[in-house]
This record gives sequence, C-alpha cells and structure tokens, in this order.
Amino acid sequence: MLVVVGGLPGVGKSTIAASLARRTGANFVRIDAIETGIALAGLESPLTAGVGGYVVGNQIVRSMLIEQLDVIVDAVNPVAEARRGWIDLAVELDVAVLTVEVICSDVDLHRRRIEGRTPNLPGHEMPTWEDVVELSYEPWPDADIVLDSAEGDQNLIDALASRLTSLRR
Repeated sequence: MLVVVGGLPGVGKSTIAASLARRTGANFVRIDAIETGIALAGLESPLTAGVGGYVVGNQIVRSMLIEQLDVIVDAVNPVAEARRGWIDLAVELDVAVLTVEVICSDVDLHRRRIEGRTPNLPGHEMPTWEDVVELSYEPWPDADIVLDSAEGDQNLIDALASRLTSLRR
C-alpha cells in the first residue's frame, strides 16, 4: 500500500505521517530529507532541489513497493503534477493508494508552528511564514481524506490508522 500525505509546510503532515508509519510499521519516505541531501551534495540549490527530490523519492518508493513494502510518503505535493506522479506509480505497480491532504484551518496556529520550528535535519532550510504564504499551492480536491491538524494530531492519527487497517484487510 502507498499512502501519500501532502499539505503546506507547517500543517503537521510530517508529524502525522511519521507517527502513522511508526504505528503501522510502514516505511516512511520524507521528501524534505531527499531534497536536503541533494542540496548538501551540491547537486542543486535548496530552492531548486524540489523536482529532483520528487524524482529520487519516486524511485525509492518504487523500489519499496516492488518489494511489497507499505510506504508512507511525506511531501508538500503542491501541484497536481507532483501528486499525479505518486498515483501513476501506484497504478503502474497495481498497489492500493490512499491520498491524504493535511490542512490547518487555524491560520494563527499554522503561523506559530512555522515560526516556532527548528530543523531536525542538518542543512534543512525551514520556510518562513512569508515563504508559505507565497507558495504556489493548489488545493487537493480529489484527496481521499482531508485532515485538519487544528483539531489535534492524535485523533487524526487514530482515525487514519483505523482507515489503513481496514484497507489492508
């Protein structure tokens, strides 16, 4: 199974995706880590590593799915093209896919999260609130699930874990 978790920076998608991976035993692929590695290697600047991160991430996820491993991908997925890459991969490999958009309906909370974050990856450049506001992000109208992180992460993780368990049966 492939679970794709997307949303603006700072909405809580990494927290939710990583918690879900720990809880379900799925593999966790964080596109931020791949983009940071690409930038640290000097292959692309931190500002342009996004496309490379998605291409490399897609190949890593492909190798895991081929081995019949469950994967949870954590990525902003700001535009339909980025999202389509994951869906196309799942269709090509005949793997179940669940798409999850994480939002934060409380703008003040979202801003506090962005402004209060510190990187947990060496070399990872955190976006500012202005970066997030200016990001060209297309809402995800066909996401299977939309989670509002303003409601509290644990309830969301419980609900999502339940949904995954039912899909695995």
